[in-house]
Amino acid sequence: MLEPEIAAFIERTAAIYPGHSTSLTPAEQRKIYDRYAAALTPALPDEVVTQDAEFQTGAGHSIALRLYRNRARHQEASRGAVLYFHGGGFVLGSLDSHQIVTARLAADTGLDVIAVDYRLAPEHPAPAAHDDCMEVTLAALAGRLPFDLHAGAPLQLAGDSAGATLAASAAMRLRDEAIQGVSGLALVYPMLGTEPQLPARETEAQAPMLKLADVHAFRDHYWGTHPPYPAWTIPLDATRYDRLPPTLAIGVEHDPLRDDARVFVERINAAGGEARLLIGAGLVHGCWRAIESSPGVQRFHEEVCRFLSTHATPASSAAH
Repeated sequence: MLEPEIAAFIERTAAIYPGHSTSLTPAEQRKIYDRYAAALTPALPDEVVTQDAEFQTGAGHSIALRLYRNRARHQEASRGAVLYFHGGGFVLGSLDSHQIVTARLAADTGLDVIAVDYRLAPEHPAPAAHDDCMEVTLAALAGRLPFDLHAGAPLQLAGDSAGATLAASAAMRLRDEAIQGVSGLALVYPMLGTEPQLPARETEAQAPMLKLADVHAFRDHYWGTHPPYPAWTIPLDATRYDRLPPTLAIGVEHDPLRDDARVFVERINAAGGEARLLIGAGLVHGCWRAIESSPGVQRFHEEVCRFLSTHATPASSAAH
C-alpha cells in the first residue's frame, strides 16, 4: 500500500513527467526529466553555498562538479566529504536534477557534498560513467579535486538508483586495487545488476515511477543488449563482498529494484562485513524528491544523514 503522501507525489509527478518512454530520444527524455526535476526542486537552503568546477580526466574530457557546503559548519576540521553520483538510469540526470538531494545532505550533515556530472548513455556506453566516477574518486582520495577541501578529511561515496551502481562499483574496485580511504557507502534504491533480483522483479514489475520495462530500457542504453559486460561495473556479478566500507542500502517497497539492496547487504554481511538494510514501506523509486511531504522519505533521509555523519571519521579507523 502506498503511503498517502507518496500517492499524492505520484499524481503530481504524472502531471509533469510522463515517465520513461522508448518512443522518445534520450535528448527528448532529458528535457522532460530536467523540467520535472526543476519543478520539484526548492530553493537552495540558506545555510548552503555552492561552487562549480571542472575536472579534467586523463582521457582529455572534462567532468562538471558541484560542491555543496554548509557555510555554518564547514570550518570544523573533522568534517569530511561525500561524492554523490546521481540516478537517472545512466541516461538522465545532471548536477541540477538532484540538487534537492545533494543540497539537503550538505545542510543536514555539515559534510561537503560533491555532485558528479558523469557522461551519459547511449552516447557514452559502459563503462564510461563508471570510468568517470572512478577517476573522480581517485582524484578525491589524492586531494586533486578543484575545491578547497579539508586536508586528510574522510571520503564517503553515495548515490541513488544508477548512481548507487556507480558508488558500489567504485568501492569494490578500490578494494580490489587495495586503495584505502573510503569510510562509508550509502546507496538509495540501488540498481546493482543488469537484471533486478527476485521477488521484486516480478511482484513490482508494474510499480509506479519505475517499471521493469524501464529498467531494461535503461540497461540496454548503457550496457547494450549482448553480454559480456565490463565485469567491474555490475556489483551483483562480483565474486567477493569482503573488505568493503560500512554500507547502508535502502530499498523501497514498490520498486522492481527493491531486492537488489537486500541481496547486496546479505552478501556483505555473509562475507564478514558491516552492512545495514532499510526498506521504505509504502515508498516508490525516485521518492527522495518527496522529502518535503513524505514522512517515510524523511525517515530514510534522516537515516542516510545519520550514517554519513557517523562514518565521517578517518577511513583507517572505519576500514575492515
